[in-house]
Amino acid sequence: MATAPQTEADLPFTLSPVTGALGAALGDITLAPDLPQPTIDAISAALVLHKVLFFEDQGLSADDLLAFGRRFGLLEEHPFVGLYLDATRDAPPELIIVESKDDVRSKADIWHSDVTWRLEPSLGTILRCNIIPPVGGDTLFADMGAAYRGLDDETKALIDGLTAFHDWGHFRRELQRSGIDPAKIAELEERFPPAEHPVVRIHPVSGEKILFVNAGFTTRIKGWPEDESRALLRRLYLQAWKPDYQVRFRWKPNAIAFWDNRSTQHYAVNDYGGQHRRMERVTIAGDRPY
Repeated sequence: MATAPQTEADLPFTLSPVTGALGAALGDITLAPDLPQPTIDAISAALVLHKVLFFEDQGLSADDLLAFGRRFGLLEEHPFVGLYLDATRDAPPELIIVESKDDVRSKADIWHSDVTWRLEPSLGTILRCNIIPPVGGDTLFADMGAAYRGLDDETKALIDGLTAFHDWGHFRRELQRSGIDPAKIAELEERFPPAEHPVVRIHPVSGEKILFVNAGFTTRIKGWPEDESRALLRRLYLQAWKPDYQVRFRWKPNAIAFWDNRSTQHYAVNDYGGQHRRMERVTIAGDRPY
């Protein structure tokens, strides 16, 4: 990932930090697949620095969103699309439709980083709003670098060097409830066994230490008794809950959020009942944490 220009005057867009913790709004830019490479580089560098970027009034089509996402790397295909996620739709496998309406509700209302059950969790996610309820449906993001720095020295010394297991148990339960063939679930378990990741990862670009456990997918500390593992993870999960490390984004149609999945967690607020909320998402493949 290239380095952005060093002064704000050199940037090909305006950049306004949203909170003292993380998040920046980028303006005076129209996102498109054919943006000049220096602009893509500047967006990439802003992403590492601010961890989540917000854009408004972006009229990208689904195809444009896919092509724009590919400017930052290979796109992931989520293995549960067509099974549990968006089973009835017809769309490219790299595009996930995140939709809630009537009795179909969002299941992302838990603090998590995307697909940490993969050996190589994603670099980042680009999410575009199509339809949003009049009130509600915000997304919160937490800076897990700040969350690590906020730990006391004793806890930092304790967790540096530890490894944790990550698993897709939530999806497994949903597949089972949906009546998916157990043989298919067994096939997925073979393809995606529990992943081992450091409890504290190093960001591959910034070198920052990141607290890399989440309530959505982390299951236990490797080599620890179950009760001690559960107690430590519960304490670490709470770091994402602190408002000091958070930014809250209020969606509008055609708004986009682009977050660094390596250094953040997020939470989709499920406070809009059966109203219609629809998003389009592409996810950029990442590397193995160390």
